[in-house]
Amino acid sequence: MIKTTGELLFALLILVGALLSAVSAIGLIRLPDVYLRSHAAAKSATLGVLCVLVGAFLYFAFFQNHISAKLLLGIVFVFITAPLSAHLTGRAAYRSGVPHWDRRIQDDLKEVLEKEQVIPVTPERDIPQEQM
Repeated sequence: MIKTTGELLFALLILVGALLSAVSAIGLIRLPDVYLRSHAAAKSATLGVLCVLVGAFLYFAFFQNHISAKLLLGIVFVFITAPLSAHLTGRAAYRSGVPHWDRRIQDDLKEVLEKEQVIPVTPERDIPQEQM
C-alpha cells in the first residue's frame, strides 16, 4: 500500500512538472515580447524541469535504493543557470534597445540606467501617460 502511494506521489510530481513545462511552451508562443517570453521560459520551465528531476530522483532513491549523482547535479545546474540566463538575456535585450510591449505599465530599469548615464532618454522607452 505504501509503495503504491509513494509511486503515485512521485508520478504526480513528474506529471505536474510536465504540465508546467507545457505551460511554459505555450507562454513562449503566445506572449508578445522578448521580456515576457523570457519570464515564461525562466519561471515555469525551471519549475517544471525541477519537478520532473526531483520526482525521478525520489523514485530512484526510495524504490530502487539508488542515489543518482547525475540527477542531483542536474537539479543544481538547472536551479542555478536557468534563472540567471533569463535575467542576463533580458538585460542584454533591454540595453540593446529591443522594444517593449506597447501595453506595459512600468519600466523600473529605465530610471536606474538613466541615473548611471548608460542609456539616453528616448521616446520609445517612455511609458505612455494614459497607462499610468
